Amino acid sequence: MPRLTSNLSMLFTEVDFMKRFELAAKAGFKGVEYLFPYDFKAEDIKTELDNHGLQQVLFNLPAGDFAAGERGNACIPGREEEFRAGVQKAIEYAKVLGNTQINCLSGFVPEGISQEQAEAVLIENLKYAAQRLKDVGILLLLEACNTQDMPGFCVHTTKQALRIIDAVGSDNIRFQYDIYHMQIMEGNIAKTFADNLAMIAHVQLADNPGRHEPGTGELNYSFLFKHLDEIGYDGWVGAEYKPLTTTEAGLAWLKDYDVN
Repeated sequence: MPRLTSNLSMLFTEVDFMKRFELAAKAGFKGVEYLFPYDFKAEDIKTELDNHGLQQVLFNLPAGDFAAGERGNACIPGREEEFRAGVQKAIEYAKVLGNTQINCLSGFVPEGISQEQAEAVLIENLKYAAQRLKDVGILLLLEACNTQDMPGFCVHTTKQALRIIDAVGSDNIRFQYDIYHMQIMEGNIAKTFADNLAMIAHVQLADNPGRHEPGTGELNYSFLFKHLDEIGYDGWVGAEYKPLTTTEAGLAWLKDYDVN
């Protein structure tokens, strides 16, 4: 069965961030991920990981002014130095926390900039990040996000993400496949997994519509979990959803799908 992480930016939000590690461990999760660690000291997070026997699996590069609505700066001309500083900051955290994967949110295509121009900037930034992360043994990931929830996001399909990864030309970048986002954009989840298994290094889940826990929408997660096993996926699967009510009430799916 898949190895599951709890995304602490979306689950257990009933308590403060630092208390979520304990709740994730008690719920049976073996790993954790979240959007960003940068508002906290890396050493304090590491203490929580160690105290509760959790593996730090993933977080994102700094993504601009997230509170103001930005979702990455990697595709934005003129912000290359900011992006590079963010890569260094992420490396410093990863060295303390022990995770070997960091995801890049590409950001929204700025007004007055073509998709082609934004992708060109993104590719150059990814080349830089892939090499810097490779130097310290960390894999770079690129994620595609749906344009229904995030209109204007630069990378929005599997095909586009893989084309950009190919253009980067590094052996240190892979695709982060978010089932929820890609169900909205393209569907055909199982075949996409099988066809692109070698390039998928991390998976995230939520049901659709609503982005709630498995079992609340149209996706057949019993089938998908079994499919991931059958095709040989050995990475982590991040529970990155918005609980329909409370986190605890929604965790019944862990037993329903026999994944813990």
